[in-house]
Amino acid sequence: MTDLHDTILGWYDAHQRDLPWRRPEATPWGVMVSEFMLQQTPVVRVLPVWETWLGRWPTPAALAAEPSGEAVRAWGRLGYPRRALRLHAAATAIVDRHDGRVPDAYDELLALPGVGDYTASAVASFGFGRRHVVLDTNVRRVFARLLAGHEFPAPGVTKAERALAESVLPHDDSAPVWSVAVMELGALVCTAAAPRCDSCPVARLCAWQQAGRPAYAGPERKVQTWAGTDRQCRGRLLAVLRDADGPVHRSALEAVWDKPQQRDRALAGLVTDGLAVQVGPDAFALPG
Repeated sequence: MTDLHDTILGWYDAHQRDLPWRRPEATPWGVMVSEFMLQQTPVVRVLPVWETWLGRWPTPAALAAEPSGEAVRAWGRLGYPRRALRLHAAATAIVDRHDGRVPDAYDELLALPGVGDYTASAVASFGFGRRHVVLDTNVRRVFARLLAGHEFPAPGVTKAERALAESVLPHDDSAPVWSVAVMELGALVCTAAAPRCDSCPVARLCAWQQAGRPAYAGPERKVQTWAGTDRQCRGRLLAVLRDADGPVHRSALEAVWDKPQQRDRALAGLVTDGLAVQVGPDAFALPG
């Protein structure tokens, strides 16, 4: 175990990316914002939005003081814009329940709107140095290969998977660094499509390598499509609302998507999700 820890931590010390939410001066709020933004979104796309966001809203109170529609507008083209609404709701709850300070306890973080097990663990660990198992996509993939000998983990986190991750989590104050180091290894070396096993610092310890790198034998992995989907339609409509200074007439939305039924369905979905509001018979706007 010491060999495993020392090797991965040493690799991380030499190869880690300089990301602002990992720097010593990063606040727990900055860490929380990064965790919301990084869900299903690459670091390169998150960086400029995170920096702009923290420049405008350096505290939960600053964000909570503005309408939720401004959070959606600032979210830009990161995708999955409901995350912006959830982050705004979390900021409001932090102000109402915790005097504007991000709580450091896992249970209190988990009780915030939009915060699940992963985000609560990540903020407690990376924002406050607490000892928690942090299982994102990259960490799960590394542990599936390194410890269990499988190319990919199961679709959802299992009790056995969590217990295995807990068994290798350091018991000293290096636990948060260990979690982010494994995460970085998955992002840079032990990638999903083309793992760089020849550059992996723990290839000699990897159960998947020792088993001959067997192909994934679990349920078929979902491949997300984009062109022509409701998600793409929603994105087009939301971009029109986001770029406007005020309400938008329905005709402007019709101009960006030429399939009426799909467009109406997507627009209704945006309203239902709270990402848009109808402000007149044929006018729509961001919330707030």
